[in-house]
Amino acid sequence: MAIVRGFDSPRFPANDRTMTGRFTRLRDSFSLSYGQKVFLLATVPLVLAVFVISLVVATQSRQLAEREIQTLEEQLIATKRAELQNYLSIARTAVVNTYGRAAPDDEAAKLKVTQELSSMLYGQDGYFFVFDYDGNNLVAPRQTDLIGRNWLGLTDPQGTEITDALIRIARTGGGYHSFIWTKPSTGEQARMIAYVNGFQDWRWVIGTGIFIDDVLENVASSRADVQARITRTSYYIVAIAIVALIGVFLTGMMLNLRERRLADAKLKELTQRIIDTQEEERGRVARELHDGISQMLVGVRYALELTRRKIGAPSSESLDKGIDGLGQTIQEVRRISRDLRPGVLDDLGLGPALQALTDDFETRTGIKTEFETVVFRNRLDQEARIALYRIAQEALTNIERHANATQVHMTLKGHRSGAMLRVSDNGVGIPSPRQERHATHGLGLRNMQERIEQLGGTLRIDSSRTAPSGTIIEAQVPLTHLLSPKKTSKETA
Repeated sequence: MAIVRGFDSPRFPANDRTMTGRFTRLRDSFSLSYGQKVFLLATVPLVLAVFVISLVVATQSRQLAEREIQTLEEQLIATKRAELQNYLSIARTAVVNTYGRAAPDDEAAKLKVTQELSSMLYGQDGYFFVFDYDGNNLVAPRQTDLIGRNWLGLTDPQGTEITDALIRIARTGGGYHSFIWTKPSTGEQARMIAYVNGFQDWRWVIGTGIFIDDVLENVASSRADVQARITRTSYYIVAIAIVALIGVFLTGMMLNLRERRLADAKLKELTQRIIDTQEEERGRVARELHDGISQMLVGVRYALELTRRKIGAPSSESLDKGIDGLGQTIQEVRRISRDLRPGVLDDLGLGPALQALTDDFETRTGIKTEFETVVFRNRLDQEARIALYRIAQEALTNIERHANATQVHMTLKGHRSGAMLRVSDNGVGIPSPRQERHATHGLGLRNMQERIEQLGGTLRIDSSRTAPSGTIIEAQVPLTHLLSPKKTSKETA
């Protein structure tokens, strides 16, 4: 099966045609149709707007949520700090009488205070601790392994000073310090906030701490929840944008299809008007040739023959040649008139017209031509008759000019789907796209395609040059162009 290609010979060198073809294909591959340009014009601003909106919403939401989370964290930590101050106030109140009455070197009072602080426990991990300014641990009821050991230079896993910082804070009057410490209840390390005061007379650091891992977990959970909400909002925006894009695409497709249908209908109507105008013009020219020029030529020939009879024998040789040439001219004018608009097509129908066409083709070219048909009883409408006749004319013309064939077979028959005209020859065939990549589409074959498309039919061309099997042209006309027998009988009557 070959794509419909023309028979014209190339006009330019192969290299030039190759470069031109490549440039044309490259340009066509990057060119956009009108519908694609409209779609891009509608979608690109929408996509950019959705992207900017998503970015702004996500950024603003994240900043607002971060501020709220920081405020919440500060409030929770402030609550913990206030709680630590209360605990330490309670501890100082419990030992203030003993501390206030004792001398700086009163070991009995110091022992009593350490015993009282060791007994003051709260919660699962809450306790009071005491260091002296030299770094020796004196009280650690939940972590007794620390008691009696010097912890100067102690740091947490992150490198934060613990003992030295607590001592400095106690010397300046008290304050808070945060570091990583081991939870007595679980043995795991967690963030602790400690609040310390100093017993300056005894050179002691007294303090307590509270773990804030629950606060950090709440803050992390809130931050994750905010991030999930931001992500969900972004998904909603993207989903809305996709729905909008689909709506724009479907609307554009509907408009494009509608406009294309209208354009196709107008193009089909215009093509039909052009074909009708061509047939009318051909009919007019055929009548002018037959009724005007042909009659005048016949009159001139009659006058010349009359002159030859008056002159008598022997007549002039040039006069005889002129009369013979004039007769041939009259026959040629009649042939041209018949090709433009054969009267037998209108009077007797398509079958007799094709029979006359093949007979004349065989007589003129010497190519053996066979025509086979069934009795149609003039059941094809006028448009189908004219289209099939013109297709047969064009096929025979191509065979005469390009095929180098010796036999032609033409068939016209009807079937359940409509009517079919089949023209086959044993010539060289039509060039395939791979064999002649730069062959142009012939006007004749394009005219065949346009005529059959106007009828809603199909045109099939089967040809091959690899093996000289010739060319087969099949034109299918749908059943809608066959008239009913009742209507046809009236027209025939």
